Amino acid sequence: MPGRSRLASEFGISGRLIDGALVQLEKEGLLQAGGPRKRRRITLSETMEPTSLRVAIQDFAPSSRLINYRVDLFHRLLEEGHSAFPARQSLTEIRMDLSRIARQTRETPADAWIVISGSREVLEWFASQPVSVFALFGRRHNLPIAAAGPDKPAGMLRATRRLLELGHRRIVLLARSNRRMPKPGVSESVFLAELDANGLEPSAYNLPDWKETADGFQDCLKQLLRVTPPTALIIDEVHLFNAAMQFLARHNIRVPEDISLICTDGHPDFIWYRPTVAHINWDSRPVVRRILNWASNISQSRIDIEQTITRAEFIEGGTIGPARP
Repeated sequence: MPGRSRLASEFGISGRLIDGALVQLEKEGLLQAGGPRKRRRITLSETMEPTSLRVAIQDFAPSSRLINYRVDLFHRLLEEGHSAFPARQSLTEIRMDLSRIARQTRETPADAWIVISGSREVLEWFASQPVSVFALFGRRHNLPIAAAGPDKPAGMLRATRRLLELGHRRIVLLARSNRRMPKPGVSESVFLAELDANGLEPSAYNLPDWKETADGFQDCLKQLLRVTPPTALIIDEVHLFNAAMQFLARHNIRVPEDISLICTDGHPDFIWYRPTVAHINWDSRPVVRRILNWASNISQSRIDIEQTITRAEFIEGGTIGPARP
């Protein structure tokens, strides 16, 4: 088995986390300690045949099951010979409650879990369990679990800079609580830092709190537009973007003449939108391939806690324009 320093360097995580993972693998009988200054030995036979996995998919919300890459992932896992199925309740239905997540995990007959858009607390809990887990998006950085996702911070930086170039000074990012708390995520931090770098002291106005219901989202938009209306909104998730478009149309607020809009994700339906949608685009195919590779490794009892990032780019569409005077 490679040494602690090499593993820490390869996976980009601390030596302390590597030590914990290696000790856990020793407990599971997958590694054998070699003694002082000697490397551990892998105790599995290299001729071991791959086995089928029961893969539970912990969706973020019920609607997650309909997203194109989620559908593709599900069918590709089945094609690879694995048994894939959604968890009984999504993270939003469970309300990110760790006791309920633990109960659902315990009652679900699964060999491995794919967790979509998990909060930091949720992913830390999964990382501490003996079950294999893959974090798709979510607050996964520096945790000893396999993970993948797009480079949203780079896309967020370019989107924010473009709005600033267009003269926008009242820019609001609408994101879910798991992206805001206990502290802003990487993309959200990049957004706030860029405002600060341009002389706009960030506050709760730029990253507001809101109740995560349909009515709560509508109330948040009403409050934002009531006193100091933003000139630009960056909206996390496609269905929230569509809800905002509907709200603005109902209140006779024009896009982009009165307010600019950016979505942090792309969607195949955007080709039908007029004006075209400004959004952060990324290719889901490398992410799906990475998960399939992880499932293959796990089925052969190989260690896999690699985290990968897929390139993301800001696509300037017709939903943004110069800020109103």
